[in-house]
Amino acid sequence: MKRLYLPLSTLILTSLLIGCAGIPAVQANDIPSKTPPEKVEPTGISRVISNNPPADCPVTVPQDPIFVPPAPYSPTSPFPDYFWYGTNALWTLIPVDGTWSGLGPNENGGYGQKVFWWREGYIWNEEPEPKITVTGERLDASAQTFETSGATNAYASDIGSAMLTGVTFPTEGCWRVTGKYGNAELSFVVWIAP
Repeated sequence: MKRLYLPLSTLILTSLLIGCAGIPAVQANDIPSKTPPEKVEPTGISRVISNNPPADCPVTVPQDPIFVPPAPYSPTSPFPDYFWYGTNALWTLIPVDGTWSGLGPNENGGYGQKVFWWREGYIWNEEPEPKITVTGERLDASAQTFETSGATNAYASDIGSAMLTGVTFPTEGCWRVTGKYGNAELSFVVWIAP
């Protein structure tokens, strides 16, 4: 079947004439667009979310001087697109571009991510359920509650002993994530993108 493409003005005029004849008219928003629809934020602000953090989102960058974890951990991140960030008391891995993308959305509409945390002296099989708490705050707009799962232990030869938490961001945007373990606290800012 050969398709016929008409200018939008012709389609609107035709639909108005047909509408006058008792047949429902085609609305302009019924015509498919080549651009993706905008994402609507819970605050009612409508905008397209970019994969690149905007200038007003202060994503976390490598420290100067760069943080090097204590032995036996690798002095550089085991993942090329991430860097170590924090202190010996508490550190994590952050994406070099400051963006977590391709996370979802999940069945509840949120964006899930796993966050690893390290601490000098933490041994994974001595504390299988580490007492770390993780919170999140959206910086560029109001948002629903950030969710986190309970922490668990993790171990692999390339990352050593680590604590692992699951987090769910209810929206895309600019988020500050804070981990607290004992008397140590560490915060970082990341851009959550589609």
